[in-house]
Amino acid sequence: MAEQKISSSESVLAVIPARYASSRFPGKPLAPIAGQPMIQRVVERVRQARRVTRVVVATEDARIQSAVESFGGEAVLTRADHRTGTDRVAEVAAHIPAAVYVNVQGDEPLIDPATIDAVVSEMLGDDSIQLATPCTPILDPSDIMDPNVVKVVRDFDGNCLYFSRAPVPWVRDTAAKIAVRHWKHIGLYAFRRDALLEFPTLPPGELERVEHLEQLRWLENGFRIRAVETDYDAVSVDVPADVERVENLLRAV
Repeated sequence: MAEQKISSSESVLAVIPARYASSRFPGKPLAPIAGQPMIQRVVERVRQARRVTRVVVATEDARIQSAVESFGGEAVLTRADHRTGTDRVAEVAAHIPAAVYVNVQGDEPLIDPATIDAVVSEMLGDDSIQLATPCTPILDPSDIMDPNVVKVVRDFDGNCLYFSRAPVPWVRDTAAKIAVRHWKHIGLYAFRRDALLEFPTLPPGELERVEHLEQLRWLENGFRIRAVETDYDAVSVDVPADVERVENLLRAV
């Protein structure tokens, strides 16, 4: 991938990692959702974010690149051996300079443009922030105990203290009337370029291995992550059965 120039007015680059070789759903980015490939729906939603000036799909497969270009999107081919989406975004960052990069999951066809803008605005408003990510209040009590719902706890400044599949914070004294808010982590990230380029060199730690949460690598290596509150609750397509659920939500809009 040759290095590309980017002007000062195009300083926020949204990168959508889209891998064809998904173990649970091969070819997932091309799965039709209400008549359009899922990756097209993601791209069109991200384009609605006012703070994003360029959108690029990063894929290892020429079929996805061709599909993106067929609807007027921009796609770049990356290495096939990346272990995480962040590694794929970092490869793009090595060739396309920008002030801020946003990693948008390629399996969220209902991604909220306002949430993207909120995270980007947090980054652009404070040069000391290296990474930012959204979180939303957990409204369904069953989600607190669900290990598939990742929880995040924060300090007084809104920086992430920990991410966990466990119900954190744990309410020890259940007899007391304690008002506790649990927060769900939304898997969207914004990065400064230096931090993003450093990610592939960071060693995974024990917490990441135990929880299977990639974002813990940042914390274990001393990075701070700013959490931005949002009302958006992510709806992702993980398996083929999720397509119908998303289509039903689209019809309800």
